[in-house]
Amino acid sequence: MTDIDWMQQALAEARLAGAAGEVPVGAVLVKDGQRIAVGRNAPVALHDPSAHAEIAALRAGSAAMGNYRLDGCELFVTLEPCAMCAGAMLHARLARVVYGAPDAKTGAAGSVIDLFAQPQLNHRTRLQGGVLADECATVLQAFFQQRRSQTRDSAQPLRDDALRTPDSRFAGLADDGFASNYVSGLPVQCGWRMHYVDEGPREPEATVLCLHGPGRWAYEFRHLIALPGPRWLAPDLIGFGRSDKPKRAAVHTLAWHRDVLIGWLERLQPGPVLLAPADGAAPLAMLLQDAGSRRFVGVLPVPDAMDGAARAAWQAPFPDRGHAAALRAWGDPTPDASGASPAQARAWIETAMGYFTP
Repeated sequence: MTDIDWMQQALAEARLAGAAGEVPVGAVLVKDGQRIAVGRNAPVALHDPSAHAEIAALRAGSAAMGNYRLDGCELFVTLEPCAMCAGAMLHARLARVVYGAPDAKTGAAGSVIDLFAQPQLNHRTRLQGGVLADECATVLQAFFQQRRSQTRDSAQPLRDDALRTPDSRFAGLADDGFASNYVSGLPVQCGWRMHYVDEGPREPEATVLCLHGPGRWAYEFRHLIALPGPRWLAPDLIGFGRSDKPKRAAVHTLAWHRDVLIGWLERLQPGPVLLAPADGAAPLAMLLQDAGSRRFVGVLPVPDAMDGAARAAWQAPFPDRGHAAALRAWGDPTPDASGASPAQARAWIETAMGYFTP
């Protein structure tokens, strides 16, 4: 295995961190050509400022080797270590540290300071930077660009001819723990903000776009989205769910919703996409497929996911008539399905993944 091979493994850990909402930094600890441990950033999830990728790898490696001294070990990390991590590496007596992208703000391997070159310290760790530096930097830049975009879109002011459902209406919904994402800067949106769920790996081989039908919203897909496998995208069409609610029913044409979704996908650049329409969403799925056939690998209707919890939350997005123009345009169906079982959901995913097999 070469330095590039080990850095590729560290990049895989970085991407997992980014998918979890952490700054995408990953690390791999190696001794005598064998991987001892891996680590990735997790300070947000663990509420721990020390939970950097390097520290996680050092902790796991020390536990695996039964010694806090890691003599002869090499650490590969996608970003230049900070002072905290550099100090831990020196205390661990690492033989060598290899990093990818430099960190001009906090780098302690030469960018801001160089702890590894301090002659007063009683251990010398060899240092090498710049391995897959461009690729490591690209992963970081894409993460921060997406986060800035989400912050900008979430702060978008509300149009005078639209309403937003208060967050309190969604409080306490069962299994509704997915992060909220918003898009609003697309010209075709005309200033209305769209909410969507984006779960799973950010660079997957498979992306599934779940489309809700008339009167429904992305909440009905929560049991599917919780299952591992593809990247899950589930928008609340404008007028539904947590998205803005135009006051005029005439806005809600299928062609307009199609154009909004196509513009949104162009921004996300998810790769090949399987369209997964729920009951009533097939017409929109067919319009999307006709308009972007090269992006979409097929259409596979999802099993009806409505259950008791979803029925109880059915009116959450529509606290009054003013919010319900989309219901007046598309109808307000009464859900009567019992919902798909976990076995049906898993079988559906197996079929869905087959669409991405060459």
